[in-house]
Amino acid sequence: MRKWLLPLIPIFALALPSRGEETNAPAGERIALPQGYKNFRVIGVSQRSDDQSLRAILGNDLAVEAARAGKTNPWPNGAILAKLVWKQKQSGQFPAATVPDAFSSAAFMIKDDSKYAATAGWGWGEWVGLQQKPYDKAGFAQECVACHSTVKDQDWVFTRPGELP
Repeated sequence: MRKWLLPLIPIFALALPSRGEETNAPAGERIALPQGYKNFRVIGVSQRSDDQSLRAILGNDLAVEAARAGKTNPWPNGAILAKLVWKQKQSGQFPAATVPDAFSSAAFMIKDDSKYAATAGWGWGEWVGLQQKPYDKAGFAQECVACHSTVKDQDWVFTRPGELP
């Protein structure tokens, strides 16, 4: 069995304010902000060139166990994936390095085949800025499913857990 999971990288160990974590529930079809997500562990990282952002992908204990065991297609029910997003900038001290700038958003996927059958077996939610304001666009979950449809053969998840020796 392979070991999966990137080690915790100090650049992504930034603490986010705890305000609103229990009370910032969105309206309608979206999930509530998962409690304790700031204590999730790193599963992967990514960089998007289209919007110049850096992302740390975290998981709850169940997601981390699945990633370490290579059992992510499908992810188990109860797995929660968190994507913390920062704008990126060039480091002033080391120009070859790209580092986080302003915090952009926290997005989540919660796996439950029964509860979220209408949205590919996943519950979806996003909170914007350090204020963690719910992103409440109508049709949000269906928008997520449409975007993630390109990876439906990977259980609707873009993230590839980082392999460890």
